[in-house]
Formats: sequence, structure tokens, C-alpha cells
Amino acid sequence: MKLSKWNIFTRGIIKENPVLVLVLGLCPALAVSTQAENALGMGLATTFVLLGSNIVISFLRKIIPGRTRIPCYIVLIASFTVLVKMAIEAYAYPLYQALGIFLPLIAVNCIIFARAEMFANRNTVIDSVLDALGSGFGFTLALLVIASIREIFGNGTWFGLSLPWLSDNTIMIFSLAPGGFIVFAFLLALVNKLSKSHDKSREPGCKGCPAADACGMCAESGGKKAEHGVGRRGL
Repeated sequence: MKLSKWNIFTRGIIKENPVLVLVLGLCPALAVSTQAENALGMGLATTFVLLGSNIVISFLRKIIPGRTRIPCYIVLIASFTVLVKMAIEAYAYPLYQALGIFLPLIAVNCIIFARAEMFANRNTVIDSVLDALGSGFGFTLALLVIASIREIFGNGTWFGLSLPWLSDNTIMIFSLAPGGFIVFAFLLALVNKLSKSHDKSREPGCKGCPAADACGMCAESGGKKAEHGVGRRGL
């Protein structure tokens, strides 16, 4: 089924949110989400790498050999990661120090590889840009929500600004690693609760999967299952 431009953009924010629906990229989502500012920086950096890699991979999708596409993806994604790392180090050094090792680890973020393999190498540049922006915004939004809750209740601040009463009545656990898992668990439960009515109407099997449109693993055509993209082009 051909998706509209709007659906391509919005599904990464809602239907296929990388963190709260597809449960991808949890390492940076939980590690750097103690401060809203850090979460926003990580989200924007990841979006930049995602956008750049999607554009280049989509543009070269007919040139990159199927058997060597994964190494090509690694080189492209790592190159954009180095660019954003150098830019942040030069112009936002406090953020660079706060993100630490998780900034260069964007190069192995499963969200970026998933969008490259599932979407960018099968669609036009314009559609790949929309997909990257939607997934990047969804990732940034999820990080910002988690970080905001943790910073507000753990430190009594938001983006470094002290909040009345909360700054004197902090809950320390939200500033620690267990707090990240607690907040994520509650948000995941909330998202599942809100989508419960929608889940009842889902078709069984791969058709009910949030990533079915992009995956193509079990897309039916004429009553027969289509061969998976990886199998078609080879590893």
C-alpha cells in the first residue's frame, strides 16, 4: 500500500515511534535522559545522522551492490556521526562532555540502521527525508518526555531552571539509572493502554505489526507471501 507523504512523516512520531512503540535505541534513551537539555541534544544529533544517511543511501540505492550494502551503510553512518560529533565538540562543548561516549555510539544506533535497510534503500530521496524527519522527531520527543519527567522530579528543574516547591522536594531515584527504567516502563504502559482499542482491530500476523509497511517481510501479493528484502538482495 502506497503511503502518503504525511503518513510517511507522522508514522515515525506516533505509529512507529522508535522508543515507545518499536522499543529501539533504548541505550541512549535511558542513559542521557537525566537532563532535558542533554536529551534534546542527543535527539537532534541522531536526527542529523539519520537524515544525512537516509538521503545518501536513498540516492545511491541503485548503485550500492546488495551484498555489500551493510558495510556501505556503516561507512556512511559513521561519517555523519563524526561530522556531528566534531560540530558539537566545537560549538557546544558542555553538551559534548555530557553526552560522552553515547555521542560516537550514534554510529551503531539500531534506529538508523533500521530506517536505512527498511526504507531508504527502497524509496525515493523525498520519501526518505520525510521518514528520517519523522523517526528523528519521534525519537527526540520520546527522549525529551523521559528526560523532562526525570529532571523535574529528580532535580526539581527543567532545562536547568529551578521549579518552585519541586526543587526542595526532589525524588532522588529519578536521577539514578533505576529512575530511567521506571519512567520508561510507565510511558510504555501508557502508550500500550492508549493503543489497546486499536490493537483489537488489528489483523493477525505481520499485518498487525507497526513496522509492516516498511519491512515487507510478509507482505501478501496474490495470496502468496513476498520474499523478505534481505533474502532478495542477499547479505
